[in-house]
Amino acid sequence: MPRNISLKSPAKLNLTLKVLPKRADGFHNIESIFQKINLCDQLAISVTENGCCELSVDGMVLPEENTVTKAFALFEERVKTGKGVKVQLNKIIPSGAGMGGGSSDAATMLQGLNALFDARLSDEELFLMAEKIGSDVPFFLGNSCALVSGRGEIIKPITSRSDICFVVVCPEVHCSTKEAYALVDQWQQNHEDDACWLKFSELEKEYRQSVKGWRFFNSFTKPIFAEYAQIEQALKDVRSCGADFAEMTGSGSTVFGVFESEEKAQQAYNNLSARWKRCYLCSAF
Repeated sequence: MPRNISLKSPAKLNLTLKVLPKRADGFHNIESIFQKINLCDQLAISVTENGCCELSVDGMVLPEENTVTKAFALFEERVKTGKGVKVQLNKIIPSGAGMGGGSSDAATMLQGLNALFDARLSDEELFLMAEKIGSDVPFFLGNSCALVSGRGEIIKPITSRSDICFVVVCPEVHCSTKEAYALVDQWQQNHEDDACWLKFSELEKEYRQSVKGWRFFNSFTKPIFAEYAQIEQALKDVRSCGADFAEMTGSGSTVFGVFESEEKAQQAYNNLSARWKRCYLCSAF
């Protein structure tokens, strides 16, 4: 059995994201395409004998209880190794940016522990653990791209495109998910939805079309722009740099442009990185 393992945790983009009205239990269903990109955190996990999870983080301060420690607790409850782990987490994915960094770290932690301890837990068992940590965590256990619905737990993997590039801009703005959903609820009560939403069954076909013709939207975009002008400016800048398609991901604050030409993506990155500190040129993971 190996004593250590090192794994990458990729970020995701919501290429489209429809938030449905609040359910009776207070949660929202969504309809989305999740796309992994090669902007990644790095987890190095090693076995210890002290029975606990020692987490060191470079690039960010995390609360004592976080998605990585939750993943360890759930795994240990199920497998009962009697061992501990030391985890070195190198944070690259910005926090509170709508790219699922914490969810991805949790999924990678579960996969890493499963391999490190040769626990041989099934995909179904890992999925159930992931659901307990957060709505987006199950997606990160699987394919690079998927249609996602329900609270995020209904996942239909689809083949990821390899012919597109992404330029990602993360403004220095943080909007909590709770706040963002409250803004969406208020917006939907006071405004008519003028977006021409595709049926969920049509999303994969649209994904295969020319990016310039994509009819994708994000329910969070208008409510968030009304509160955070800096995010709106970032999206305007991405669009002005010739993106074939551009939107906000998740509940913000990250915006992204999709390019069918690597050369144009590189040019856009060169221009945008001069204006925005957190700017990344990415491909599908």
